[in-house]
Amino acid sequence: MSVEWTDFDIPFIRQRYDRIAGLHGLLEWLLFVPPGIRARAVRHLELKPGARVLEVGCGTGPNLRYLQRAVGPQGHVYGVDFSEGMLDRARHRRERAGWHNVTLVREEAGKYVAPEPLDGVLFSLSFNTMPHHATVLQHVWHQLKPGGRLVIMDAKLPRGQFGRMILPVIVPVMRATVLGNPYIRPWEHLARLSERIEMHDLLFSYYVCRCTKPVYEAPALSSVA
Repeated sequence: MSVEWTDFDIPFIRQRYDRIAGLHGLLEWLLFVPPGIRARAVRHLELKPGARVLEVGCGTGPNLRYLQRAVGPQGHVYGVDFSEGMLDRARHRRERAGWHNVTLVREEAGKYVAPEPLDGVLFSLSFNTMPHHATVLQHVWHQLKPGGRLVIMDAKLPRGQFGRMILPVIVPVMRATVLGNPYIRPWEHLARLSERIEMHDLLFSYYVCRCTKPVYEAPALSSVA
């Protein structure tokens, strides 16, 4: 049985996430998101006190406490998301905790530019939901300092026959819930950016993938007429 994925447009995705903002915690439980995976993803950024970090697709803000703790009071956390429903809940977290060094912005990820160079970038259960994920990745990569780290935490299909067997189930579930494209393989995109990639597999096919930006990048070759 052939199961294909059709990307949804931005207004549809925004509307879906506005609608499910209040169900975010329940959906994570239903989709077997492993406990502790968020804290682990942030640890892989290896942020130092005073660092600047961007979370792309910050949603309701469940990672903010880990990011804010990692950068300390002298650092800064930027969160971008295009769902007002999700950001309302993230802002509530921020105000309740009194995090004065957390900036939340409603914008499409491919258009947002942080006001300063970044020490780290995090995609947490967001990369596979973006139909323009490759463009977004390039956009934030240019904002990352040399030596900075980019981490993608998400889920992938199990390998082999089992993965092929459950695909006809996974695709309808994703379409009905978080719109995560199971065919996207982020580590392949990262391999085009850097040789320093680490992959850490966790329970239920979840993973944390880390990429370090080279300290020196050769200039792009200009075309010769």
